[in-house]
Amino acid sequence: MPAKKALAAKRETLNLRIKPEDRGLIDRAAHLAGKSRTDFLLDAARRAAEDALLDQALFKASPAAHAEFLARLDAPPAPSDRLRRTLAAAAPWDE
Repeated sequence: MPAKKALAAKRETLNLRIKPEDRGLIDRAAHLAGKSRTDFLLDAARRAAEDALLDQALFKASPAAHAEFLARLDAPPAPSDRLRRTLAAAAPWDE
């Protein structure tokens, strides 16, 4: 058994204060997801943390690449047959 304990990841405690109605909501959602409250909260917190970090991504580009990027954003889209057909078609709510 000692080998299993050595392989287990160390876990720390995180305490938080929560309103009873919030706890009840979380418990119902965790139950529906088939997870424990802890696993449900950890999954949600991990996703939120990853999203927050990914929103802070930094892109570096040379001045020339940046100028080309902006020019492409500012350029009007090239019309296509599909776009022309879509714009010429009557809207479903107008029929």
